[in-house]
Amino acid sequence: MVTPSEILTALQDVRDPEIPGISVVDLGVITDVSVSDSGAVRVQMTPTFVGCPAIEVMKSDVQKRLAEFGDVSVVVNFDIPWDSNRITERGLLALKKHGLAPPPRYEVEFELDILENIACPFCGSTNTKVQTPFGPTLCRSIHYCNSCSQAFEQFKPL
Repeated sequence: MVTPSEILTALQDVRDPEIPGISVVDLGVITDVSVSDSGAVRVQMTPTFVGCPAIEVMKSDVQKRLAEFGDVSVVVNFDIPWDSNRITERGLLALKKHGLAPPPRYEVEFELDILENIACPFCGSTNTKVQTPFGPTLCRSIHYCNSCSQAFEQFKPL
């Protein structure tokens, strides 16, 4: 019988459709994996934000990847809300490799000034400025690096 750990390993193959360098596991959208006594697999997912257009693609990709394990159900819910602290260390590195500044870790609640002086994913400088907290998707903001003169996106802390 398959274990939840084996399911999570298989789900490393499922990528975020908007950021293909990061798996759904490392993005933190997989909130629970369980296997019943009969071997049925149940995966719970939560979107990064309400109305995320990528969640249905991710759900379909999870179902396709896990088809080899037989009876699989994938449930999207908000029982465990997503926040950027759910992104794994490997996920943070994948965001940076993709050219996105990873969100900083925070405790309890974050203040808006957490969006200031974000390390540039191109040169590493923190001599950066928020251009707008509204990026191409709800989960990203746009910044400018004064050191290397590059504009970049940051995956927002949520």
